[in-house]
Amino acid sequence: MRKSNKMNISQQHDSVFGIDFHQFLTLEADRNNLEIAEELGISLKDVHKLKEKLKQS
Repeated sequence: MRKSNKMNISQQHDSVFGIDFHQFLTLEADRNNLEIAEELGISLKDVHKLKEKLKQS
């Protein structure tokens, strides 16, 4: 079966917005949104988007 380029890229990188999802989960447990954004170098809007993705999963 052939894999598309998009599938290969998504399997190589287990991340959203260029960060590791597991790292986000560990930070979420004991830090607020602003601290998470600063730690990961993303915006508060991106933190909210990640939390929405977690709720949908």
